[in-house]
Amino acid sequence: MSGGAVRAVDTNVLVRLLARDEARQTELAEAFVAGGAWVSVLALAETIWVLEAAYGLEPPRLAKAVEMLLDHRHLVLQDADMVSAALALYRRRPTVGFSDCLMVEMARKAGHLPIGTFDKALGRMEGVERL
Repeated sequence: MSGGAVRAVDTNVLVRLLARDEARQTELAEAFVAGGAWVSVLALAETIWVLEAAYGLEPPRLAKAVEMLLDHRHLVLQDADMVSAALALYRRRPTVGFSDCLMVEMARKAGHLPIGTFDKALGRMEGVERL
């Protein structure tokens, strides 16, 4: 995408772009992002949660959805390098969940490891300490 994105999108717009299950809203979402749009890490995490919880998508399709957003010609993802690292981690450890992979990579990028957790699966990841 040339230039910088000057507007942002929320979870609902991202879900419409990916699920494409409501024609009119999909059309509006595509028109809105056509000039470029920014995607926050929070909106991305919520989107993946909605696709999993409400649409029943399994990890391979969730990973593909993140990849599609990263590669989208009109979208700029916040900390795209960190999102890419989280996606790679998620593909290796899908049972952990994408949001946890995102949290690990955010903490890694910020230099705040280890993450303390009571979660057994998360606690087995590098950079995480199970309490």
